[in-house]
Amino acid sequence: MLLSHFTLADRLDVLQDLLVDADCWTTQVVTEELRAGAAIRPELLAACEVDWLKRAQLDTLDEVRCFAAWARRLGVGERNLGEASVLAAAELRRGIAITDDRQASKVARSFGAEVHGTIWLLAAACRSGKQTETGAGNLIDALRATNARLPCSGAEFPAYTRRHRLL
Repeated sequence: MLLSHFTLADRLDVLQDLLVDADCWTTQVVTEELRAGAAIRPELLAACEVDWLKRAQLDTLDEVRCFAAWARRLGVGERNLGEASVLAAAELRRGIAITDDRQASKVARSFGAEVHGTIWLLAAACRSGKQTETGAGNLIDALRATNARLPCSGAEFPAYTRRHRLL
């Protein structure tokens, strides 16, 4: 979801800058979801072609088991396959999953996964000096214009992040 909204907002370059010091992964499942979405929104193909994201295939026996466990936890039909794959990839790499899906985040935290969303990512960028609060707010508004479900508007970002002790 995060990757698609940054793509639709034409801000993949900003996402790359925010994550420049991180080892960044997506999954083959997410890539396939983006390709399927490109039938309606062709610009989503851009997210499939970035070279700064490594792709987790999740095809070894341990990876498949981990993915299946996350799929069961999330109650996956077709809906949460991408989130389940991201949570599996993060667990297998001892990483942080980034998603704005509130239900998936809640379930993931209940199983001890470290999971955060766009607002957390932007607050971290503000703390490190990579982003200004105004710039983060503008980005939030651009993402919300693509129907990203974020818990605050750009104007609300400073107060929201302080209230939640992110800034």
